[in-house]
Amino acid sequence: MIRKLSLAAVLGAVALPAMFMASPANAASCSATVESTDAMKFTTSELVVPASCKDFTVTLKHIGQLPKTVMGHNFVVGKSTDIAGINADGMKAGGAADYVKAGDSRVIAASKVIGGGESTTVKIPVAKLKAGEQYNFVCTFPGHSAIMKGTLKLGS
Repeated sequence: MIRKLSLAAVLGAVALPAMFMASPANAASCSATVESTDAMKFTTSELVVPASCKDFTVTLKHIGQLPKTVMGHNFVVGKSTDIAGINADGMKAGGAADYVKAGDSRVIAASKVIGGGESTTVKIPVAKLKAGEQYNFVCTFPGHSAIMKGTLKLGS
């Protein structure tokens, strides 16, 4: 009898606090995974970043097999109006700079270049995003940005 009461007390002590924790439906998700392929594609075309997040973390996974010198991918975020310039300057910066110009103030966030089977993460500081502004994410590896792009929005 005492064992049954002790078990009930332990289960109650664990279950009660769990009921009051935020459930995934109520909590903002401050991260996402975007996959990239050897066919020069992101598997995600739109990301909505909750305004309640301090940072929004994107995990970029290259699900292809080709090395980064041949089919490298990165994840670069900027205002839609700045993407062409970010891309042009990134190509000039070259592979050693992950195709992102050092100190480019137009770049909100950028990952390193990865190859097949690799992954990386990048944090997007949500305070740099403004409601109503249009943002894009692109791969700035040479020749990829025209195809490998998506939209990023600040949600509520």
